[in-house]
Amino acid sequence: MKIDHKKFITNYLGEVIDICKDIDMKEIEKAINILIKAWQYKKNVYVMGCGGSASTASHFVSDLNKTTICKGKKRFRAISLVDNTSCVSAWTNDEGWDSVFKGQIENFMQKGDVVIGISVHGGKGKGNAGGWSQNLTKAMQYVKDNGGKCIGLVGFDGGAFKELCDACIIVPKDSTPLVEGFHCDILHLIIDRLKQIIMEAE
Repeated sequence: MKIDHKKFITNYLGEVIDICKDIDMKEIEKAINILIKAWQYKKNVYVMGCGGSASTASHFVSDLNKTTICKGKKRFRAISLVDNTSCVSAWTNDEGWDSVFKGQIENFMQKGDVVIGISVHGGKGKGNAGGWSQNLTKAMQYVKDNGGKCIGLVGFDGGAFKELCDACIIVPKDSTPLVEGFHCDILHLIIDRLKQIIMEAE
């Protein structure tokens, strides 16, 4: 059996090029502005996601807390809501999966804090366990109701995040692999820009 990968690879990379052309850069700018303000005023940044987006959330918190460090400058205060297995399972076991992120944020929340939700469908659609990413939207609503800001990274049509977030970066493709992969690219872009701003800050 002859297998030719070239067409598949060409099509996939062509869709990545389309994303680069079609993505709304203004929403990325909004997200950067929200995050640099959180850094300026020493506000907490909470990051969350489910499935593959959970690993993206963990990665972004690592980069916020470590990669953006500039000698002699204050640092980000970023908290991953996906990495403490005991805490995540306790909230899920005792209060239900939909409370797992909001419950953690309630321990830390202060006015001006920022929550970042990463979700392919942005709280739209459902599976065997019910609506997708309702735990993320619940946490975001709590942050908004208590004087914070919300940033969303989503795909497809943006789902509920599009209306809920102060900055909503939508990867305009109906493809989970493309959306999840491009989220990582966007977050690295944001990290590089934040570090540049911090380095140049007085």
